[in-house]
Amino acid sequence: MLMSLEHPWILNALPLLVVILIAAHVFALGYWIYRLATENKPRPIIQQQQQQQQLQQQLVDIQRRKAH
Repeated sequence: MLMSLEHPWILNALPLLVVILIAAHVFALGYWIYRLATENKPRPIIQQQQQQQQLQQQLVDIQRRKAH
């Protein structure tokens, strides 16, 4: 019985599979960076200003209650 000298088909396809896997990861990383860059989050400075305004309004409300 003669043995075949050819490699199994999976060994022939392995380099292509590795390239496809790497390309998929590069694409996913790029998409993740894009999503982070375009995310609509309030900026920390704006959040801090809003919190200060809320605290000032609460202080004004407390002072009005004490005045009456």
